[in-house]
Amino acid sequence: MRIVASLAATAILTSGGFAQSDIHETEQADFRVETIAGGLAFPWSVAFLPDGDMLVSEREGRLRLIEDGILRAAPVAGLPDILVEGQGGLMGLAVHPDFADNRLVYFAYAEGRSGANHTALGRGRLNSDATALEAVETLFQVNFEKERGYHFGGRLQFLADSTLLLTLGDGNRYRNEAQNLNNHLGTIVRLNDDGTVPFDNPFVSARGARPEILSFGHRNVQGIAINPQTGSVWAHEHGARGGDEINLIEPGSNYGWPLATYGVNYNGTPISDDTHGEGLEQPIWFWDPSIAPSGLTFYDGEGFENWRGDAFVGALAGSMLVRFEVEGDRVISSEELLVDRGERIRDVAAGPDGNLYVLTDYREGQVLRLVPIIP
Repeated sequence: MRIVASLAATAILTSGGFAQSDIHETEQADFRVETIAGGLAFPWSVAFLPDGDMLVSEREGRLRLIEDGILRAAPVAGLPDILVEGQGGLMGLAVHPDFADNRLVYFAYAEGRSGANHTALGRGRLNSDATALEAVETLFQVNFEKERGYHFGGRLQFLADSTLLLTLGDGNRYRNEAQNLNNHLGTIVRLNDDGTVPFDNPFVSARGARPEILSFGHRNVQGIAINPQTGSVWAHEHGARGGDEINLIEPGSNYGWPLATYGVNYNGTPISDDTHGEGLEQPIWFWDPSIAPSGLTFYDGEGFENWRGDAFVGALAGSMLVRFEVEGDRVISSEELLVDRGERIRDVAAGPDGNLYVLTDYREGQVLRLVPIIP
């Protein structure tokens, strides 16, 4: 069942110094939208520090700090050379689970040149005044040099054991490689926090397979999160024309691309005649037509009582935020939020303050905060 939110929006000035707030009335929660920061060049990912400050990546290759609710003018220094082309640039962010002690920041980025590039994972230590990353190193590089700037994946998610998941893409024109375990295209990889391979990865001992791979058969994974109800890993990926999907990620599993899909090529021709196949996992949700999902979070805070346990997905082509009511690992219903704003949403994250944060995907992108209105 799809429920479209009833949005009664009105622009008002806030006393907190924000440019404007929109009031939204939805089925289970009313909220206002506050603009935290603007003028960001295609903001891609947000990561919260223990003190509530935020790191935000700009796809154009800059790392920014929002400190006490204010965007610091100077970017955080110390990043390596980053390829900014098409969909590639500085992408996903994550802070180490023990950041308070080690101050380690992880980031996914595009590396190389137009004719030969790949996704890479870097790590650096944020210095005491948060002006620079120090001791920066590359922990992982996709072992396939592709052409042009498409389908990098690039989301990061730490697991409870402090291993790190990095989502990847199929490189667009190389989609058949998503079924080839000898390279990283179209996979999700699992790494130790120092970039080494965990001993219990599913393909560690498999001949002809990359030991970093956790799952394969993906097109372009741009959302990943842990379901707090079950501890399971949820990830979503872009389809082509139709066929965006949400999957439960299990070690060693094949998610079918391009052998089975609910989408077709952009010109309308078939990609595959099959939506199912032996040994291929089925999504728990798919979109047709596509919404181009980006960013995924579960809400487990105190502010939105009726949203606890729900999943949220940003939409680029769909220009909205989608809320999923979740029971265990099943989707019960969906609700479309922020539709009236008509903005491409690149990331969504639940903040430690009980609010939701979204990033808008524009050359003059914004960080927005969804704040509950308590009756």
